Amino acid sequence: MARFVRWYGSGPLHLLVLIASFALTGYACVRLFAVQPLQVAIWLVGAAVLHDLILLPLYALADLSALSVLRHRATAGPTVVWINYLRVPAFLSGLLLLVWFPLVLRLVAPYRGDTGLSDGVYLGRWLAITGVLFAASAGAFALRLRRARRPGHGDTSRPAPGHGATP
Repeated sequence: MARFVRWYGSGPLHLLVLIASFALTGYACVRLFAVQPLQVAIWLVGAAVLHDLILLPLYALADLSALSVLRHRATAGPTVVWINYLRVPAFLSGLLLLVWFPLVLRLVAPYRGDTGLSDGVYLGRWLAITGVLFAASAGAFALRLRRARRPGHGDTSRPAPGHGATP
């Protein structure tokens, strides 16, 4: 098993889930290409271009900015890796905005008849969900810090990003 993990980089369950996800994605692509091949091809190319050339540099820059702003903070107490408590709610909020942006930004009108809601409610609800996501993440981070400050608990062996010995 150790040889497999050294060769592959993770356990066999990870490989199995990865193969299953590729199989499901392949099945979905085959089914979609059979119905509307040109639209699916345009969507895939557009999504790849939008993600790789526009979004990836933007959220990499945002991540580096967040790391650099808080890199030189005092480390009197135990260090807990904090960046994922910022990344996860930002990712989920961005994903919700990506899926629902026509409604959130009031770009289309035909949904009013389908949903029975005016187009003015979606922005407020997306902002409320975003606030709840960040509040829940802050609460989880506070609990993690509290647990790390108790003697014999917590993860103080790993330095926070930007701290610790250089390799």
